[in-house]
Amino acid sequence: MKKFRKVLDGLSSSSPGGVASPSCGSAAGTPTAHAPTPQDIHVQETLVSENFHICKTVRHGFPYQPTCLAFDPVQKILAIGSRTGGIRILGRPGVDCYSQHESGAAVLQLQFLINEGALVTACADDTLHLWNLRQRRPAILHSLKFNRERITFCHLPFQSKWLYVGTERGNTHIVNIESFVLSGYVIMWNKAIELATKAHPGPVVHLSDSPKDEGKLLIGFESGTVVQWDLRAKKVDFRIYYDEAIHSVSWHHEGKQFMCSHSDGSLTMWNLRNTARPIQITYPHGKILKDGRKESCKPILKVEYKTSRNSSEPYVIFSGGLSYDKSGGRRPTLTIMHGKAITVLEMDHPIVEFLVLCDTPYSNEVQDPYAVVVLLEKDFIVVDLTQSNFPIFENPYPMDIHESPVTCTAYFAECPPDIIPILYSIGAKQKKTGYSHKEWPVSGGTWTLGSQTYPEIIVTGHADGTVKFWDASAITLQMLYKLKTSKVFEKPKVGEGRAGELVEEDPYAVQMVSWCPHSRLFCVVGISAHVILYRFSKHDANTQIVSLEVRLQFDSEDVISPSEAENNPCFSDPSSHSPQPPGSPGSGTQDSLPCLKVKNRPVRMPPGYQAELVVQLQWVDGEPPQQITSLDINSAYGLLAFGNCNGLTVVDFLQKTILMCMGTLDLYGAADPYQRLTRSPRKNRQSTSDFCMRGLSHFYSDSKKRIRTSYQSLTELSDNQVSMDMERSKSPTSVPYPSSLHYDPRSMPEPVASLRASHCSPVFYLLDNVKGPGRKLSLPTDLKTDLDHVNGHCTSPTSQPCSVGKPRITGVPEGPRLTRRGPGRPPFRKAQSAACMEISLPVSSHTEESRENSFSRSRSSSVSSIDRDTKESVTTLQFGESYGRKGDALPTACLWVGTSLGVVLLLPISIPTEEEERMEEPITMGPSGTVLMLKGSVLRFAFLDCGGALIQSPYEVWRDPNGPEDPDRPRRRKLVNFSPSSSQEACSDGHLAVVCSEKQAKVILMPTQAVLFTHNITESSFLLRADVVSVCNSVCLACFCANGHIMTLSLPSLRPLMDINYLPLTDLRIARTFVFTNGGQALYLSSPTEIQRLTYSQEMTDNLQDMLGELFTPIETPEAQNKGFLKGFFGGNAQTFDREELFGEAAAGKASRSLAQHIPGPMGLENMKTAAGGVVGDLARARIALDQRGERLGELEERTALMMNSAETFSTHAHQVMLKQKDKKWYQL
Repeated sequence: MKKFRKVLDGLSSSSPGGVASPSCGSAAGTPTAHAPTPQDIHVQETLVSENFHICKTVRHGFPYQPTCLAFDPVQKILAIGSRTGGIRILGRPGVDCYSQHESGAAVLQLQFLINEGALVTACADDTLHLWNLRQRRPAILHSLKFNRERITFCHLPFQSKWLYVGTERGNTHIVNIESFVLSGYVIMWNKAIELATKAHPGPVVHLSDSPKDEGKLLIGFESGTVVQWDLRAKKVDFRIYYDEAIHSVSWHHEGKQFMCSHSDGSLTMWNLRNTARPIQITYPHGKILKDGRKESCKPILKVEYKTSRNSSEPYVIFSGGLSYDKSGGRRPTLTIMHGKAITVLEMDHPIVEFLVLCDTPYSNEVQDPYAVVVLLEKDFIVVDLTQSNFPIFENPYPMDIHESPVTCTAYFAECPPDIIPILYSIGAKQKKTGYSHKEWPVSGGTWTLGSQTYPEIIVTGHADGTVKFWDASAITLQMLYKLKTSKVFEKPKVGEGRAGELVEEDPYAVQMVSWCPHSRLFCVVGISAHVILYRFSKHDANTQIVSLEVRLQFDSEDVISPSEAENNPCFSDPSSHSPQPPGSPGSGTQDSLPCLKVKNRPVRMPPGYQAELVVQLQWVDGEPPQQITSLDINSAYGLLAFGNCNGLTVVDFLQKTILMCMGTLDLYGAADPYQRLTRSPRKNRQSTSDFCMRGLSHFYSDSKKRIRTSYQSLTELSDNQVSMDMERSKSPTSVPYPSSLHYDPRSMPEPVASLRASHCSPVFYLLDNVKGPGRKLSLPTDLKTDLDHVNGHCTSPTSQPCSVGKPRITGVPEGPRLTRRGPGRPPFRKAQSAACMEISLPVSSHTEESRENSFSRSRSSSVSSIDRDTKESVTTLQFGESYGRKGDALPTACLWVGTSLGVVLLLPISIPTEEEERMEEPITMGPSGTVLMLKGSVLRFAFLDCGGALIQSPYEVWRDPNGPEDPDRPRRRKLVNFSPSSSQEACSDGHLAVVCSEKQAKVILMPTQAVLFTHNITESSFLLRADVVSVCNSVCLACFCANGHIMTLSLPSLRPLMDINYLPLTDLRIARTFVFTNGGQALYLSSPTEIQRLTYSQEMTDNLQDMLGELFTPIETPEAQNKGFLKGFFGGNAQTFDREELFGEAAAGKASRSLAQHIPGPMGLENMKTAAGGVVGDLARARIALDQRGERLGELEERTALMMNSAETFSTHAHQVMLKQKDKKWYQL
């Protein structure tokens, strides 16, 4: 203790020069000059590198861009393939597994080995893969790459080890599932069709064995030809020719007839007794016109023909087939025909595939269907066939994350234990009704609650203004509660003044959220520059929403000088700045309006989160309000703070008043560290009402205005985004390296350039390249330094512009500006989800060809058509107990402010202590003149006591605002204060402040403001996210870098603990949604529809196997039904045959090695560690050993056969020589 006091005495006597920048390029935390060394701070750091390990845990949401579907009727598990090579395997709730093909090729088809714990996938790169599902993390056992033919269809009969593979050339190959090698038995297309046929039959679109005889294979070709091939006799039994192309074929379970669906919307029924013509042709949705012609219909892409025990009428279920006249205004449909009843189910999205679920796995038994699984492009539903109204099952999986595009995410671990049950009870009243009362049919696998469980909540904000709370405990995800922020506002009406101009598609899109689980205060920032404060209540209420309007539009056009003076800042006279006072009147009354209108009448609010206060930014001089870039709320102080590129606003939400509304420059007082060049006042810009709410928006040309679905346009854009291709092997702390990915503008439809917005706010832009007269481009001023149009170097977003082209001279009138749209072109915008983080901006066609994408922010300023003014944004805010001035002896309430120029400001706050005074007396706060400097934009603040423990912000204990009051015991606010003076005895002398920016991190000792530790995190890139989190009963600084690296630093010494290149190709979607939380967990939006969770804790990685569900459970295969003597006598039973005898190497020989290449799976020791322990792992290892032994025996057998052949040849030649020389005399020899 005495030693620490001496250290503090030395610090207090030191000069403010201790804030100087540390030495660059340090590989670890180093003490700054004239500051105490790490050895002088008695903090026992327990974290070491062995405590950290990166591992993906689970993926939630709807599979992005699904392509195919498969179901195991015995195990009752379901698999979905995607266009990106992913596989999602689903069972009972909690059994949810994601696997990925390394090639990334689209999955064309899935085939379960029914009740075998294996899955076959056919991919677009013409490769077959065999997956082992008898382990918690599925792995590939074998792969077979076809070299000369394209795979189009696969079929695996039940309880067979031979897979039929149809190709684009019309051939059918046979693969042994056990060894994954081709059989020599091949059905060539020219043998399947008649010799007189001149045209090629087309690719194979269907393969199935006859339910009556497994030795008969039905082959369907795209041209309309259907062939039944006798596998034993190697000949054709019959051929069927139809004029229309075939899309699918389905057998009747007796094997005497089958049904085909065709491209003209017709269904044909064929009987094996007479294959000359179909016995029935139907157009389910086509009518006969007056002139006798039939309506033209869309193709029926798939048909299922199933019989039922309870009814003599079969089920005919198909997708498509609507007439073109009707389908123009109708949605995709699934039709269920049962007898004379025809039910058409309209879907919200196009149908990708559907499956009919049946009780029996045998194709020759009565199928008795009970449900239909329908996979849509953006949804997944299951229809109950056992009820006449065909209701759908309630989906237990979180498949509706993307119901509206996700615009922001938040992750809270170690929440109060009572918050999840309360949210669930309130949210249960919001659930839809009308679902089937039966249990979810996909019920396979087993899952148990792991030991490492604690309350976790994920919050997602969406483009339509909704906010969803999800229970993320125990690596599951369940919907808890849904909040609609749009109910706070009046619905804008077209044509009513300014409000009419603001009618946009997504004006309520959520930009960021702030939530205090202890006080249950919730704050939402919207794209329309509004902030909504919610309080939680168990009771409904009928209250008036208080609305405050703020004028935060400062017209100072000061430009930061190119000289960077971080180490020796030049303090200029604040009188040179002339920001417009926040209270000064605008040019007219119409300019003092917010973007949206709050309901001015009492609103009935149901139990849950109820709006209490709305703060909106106003239009000023025809300028829309700038995006809000930072937010913090504190329930104990009763204060709410938010900032943007213009300044800072602090609101007292208890008294419903504005405490402060100041420009960023005014926050410095006399301590402005930058030398700023004054400019002439800016002229009033023309009306730019269509640029309101710009952050998550797009402006489309007239040709694209008909694309109505916001989600679809977003996913299409994000699907085509180009990711960074950089040298990922290097550490972000190493020497800067250039990007290897460049754009060629000649290959692009329009010359575009990448623009990266300030990372503190997920806002993006997509503007039309329109020539001609029009309004000038208006961008948020905090983004005007972020144009990346020429070089695209990976630099900091706060880098000062360096002139590349013609220099810009202050005071000289600018040339013509880039037009936003042509005359008469109305605005068209859509909220852009965090799934689509691509920004394009038109530039002149003579730009350099070398450009790169990603998060790079250029220092160039050669685009003279765009206003390159620089404004300092407020990038992060944090309330807490601290020391506002160096001379303070006791901590007080403070607001820490971080800016985009790396400046840290402290604003001390004076709050009345008594509750009565708090509600009446005004709160005073103002700049203290304290300035701290960092490199890059400030990202995060955190406070530690002198023992290294994290100091939480004070909060108010939740109480129901609408609960019944006791007159004898008036309710009083109960505050929980984590003041540094109350944490430890030693901490009465101060605390540690952790400040992290895009480039570096610093640990500062308060109140002396001396920098104890500094670490330059990256030189070649910049951070996108930084959080101080608790891991293994300690705290660390977790960072996510723009080049894909995830790093952790110890606290307070800032010693590097982990630096892993996690994402080799990082895109902007991941950058905007990546968040860390306590317990060593993190998440990000891996696709527009999926959330990927990961852990960076070694402890959780070790326990992950126990937390995952088992995909395979030992179940006895059901026995086939005994059909009786008479049915068997008259040929009702299926005829079995030995496929090994036909397809084995002994009978069929070997296939050509050039046709397909066998690729063994990753069978190394590392893969075995991921397998399930115990018997399953031993069986897997034994299986691998047997496969290897079989391969060696096969090689030995080949050599033996070659020796036998050579010996037989030698014997034959010797015998011929002997016969030739036998009758010759001795003198004839």
